[in-house]
Amino acid sequence: MADIVLAHSYHLQYDPKQVRKMQPYPPLGTLYAATALQQSGFSVAVFDPMLWDPADFSTVLDREKPKVVAIYEDDFNFLSKMCLLRCRELAWELARTARARGCRVVVHGSDATDHSLAYLQNGAEFVLVGEAEQSLSALCASLLRGGAGVSAIPGVLCLDAAGRLAGNADAASRNPDWKNLSRPARELLDLAPYRQAWTKAHGYFSTNVVASRGCPFRCNWCAKPISGNRYQLRPPENVADEVQELQSLHGVEHIWFGDDIFALNQHWVVEYAAAIEARQCQVPFKIQSRADLMTPETVEALKRAGCAEVWMGVESGSQRILDAMDKGLKVAKVETARRLLGHYGIRACYFVQLGYPGEQWQDILKTIDLLRRTRPDDIGVSFSYPLPGTPFFDRVKEQMGAKSNWIDSDDLCLMFTSAYSTEFYRALRDALHAEVDSWREGVPMQNSLWEKVFALERTARNLEATVLHGHDSASMSSQLVQLHIGPEH
Repeated sequence: MADIVLAHSYHLQYDPKQVRKMQPYPPLGTLYAATALQQSGFSVAVFDPMLWDPADFSTVLDREKPKVVAIYEDDFNFLSKMCLLRCRELAWELARTARARGCRVVVHGSDATDHSLAYLQNGAEFVLVGEAEQSLSALCASLLRGGAGVSAIPGVLCLDAAGRLAGNADAASRNPDWKNLSRPARELLDLAPYRQAWTKAHGYFSTNVVASRGCPFRCNWCAKPISGNRYQLRPPENVADEVQELQSLHGVEHIWFGDDIFALNQHWVVEYAAAIEARQCQVPFKIQSRADLMTPETVEALKRAGCAEVWMGVESGSQRILDAMDKGLKVAKVETARRLLGHYGIRACYFVQLGYPGEQWQDILKTIDLLRRTRPDDIGVSFSYPLPGTPFFDRVKEQMGAKSNWIDSDDLCLMFTSAYSTEFYRALRDALHAEVDSWREGVPMQNSLWEKVFALERTARNLEATVLHGHDSASMSSQLVQLHIGPEH
């Protein structure tokens, strides 16, 4: 039996796009919380619905008979940060199930931070905001051992006697000691189903590690309800030890670093490469970073450490849009980073964002042109998604209707007024993906994909073909196809 059962609300089968990708990763944020609780002397079990049936939760509760259930989301997984409706619904279902068995129920995560009252009205007794490992341990001590009063714990929200939100969200917990925590409690999970899923879908076993927490950059669309703009790094030797352990004990063949921003500190990357080389445990890995962090020294060190793939938040090929986003990035840096990564044989992949307010056709053309000039190895295309707590959300919230969250990660529905329709952006996404795939696979793409984009763009503008450049319809269509598909097709 366990004092506390930890759970999270991301179930892969509820997200068709992620089922197609089949790249499941254990919930590191949940496991770090388990480590913190264990170090405070609590017995802990973890219910992980990633690859299991959520209905199994009742079985776990019956077996463990916990006094506290903490639905503690994985703060290191972008899917949790997206605040998807299906995850919210599952979190509420888990909370109500636990309360029905007499458990004290605590929740923590980006969505619970944004919608604390709704969570407290749907099964949760407490919501933790901020970096919550320490506040979770303190709250559990209060509930189970009669420790400090709940009101004295920073970042704990609950309902008062009148059913109103009580507590101080402004006192959100900060955990400067996270970087010194022992490694996440992976022993509480069965990694075999993860290994099986990866091996069946991709032929190798990948798992996740984090070397840092937070991001100090201030892109105005990026929500940071947990860490804000704080950033902290684990010692490079500790990270290298963890990689070595994963390789030797669990047969891990690939690592995804789930950091919001990897390689922020060039000296750290150099020291990490040296630590990996000293342990002779080089494992191929992929990271998320920025183009302007890809200096020659950093890229060379990444290569020595085993880096195989870098995903960069490029967002747009239009400098005007990057500036509007407060991205702090120059388009020229993307071109430089692409050349450097290619020189060292590291895959260069771009995140592209469509539909940001103010983006027009000419900005989209610049994005297409950047992709064609630099030819990334892969791209991920998303639509601008307003989340609470961001300047972007504040800018468009008056335009938003009843729907304020995507259902799953493939929803990609525009929820504010933009230059084009959701249908147009989905067609553009499909065409961009198809063209990048055609470069990689060396096969022509279907012209009809771009033709659909052009047709929807003309419809949106409500312009006759003859208005544009004074050409007749057939002539203009031919020129557009040649321009946007390229002579090699």
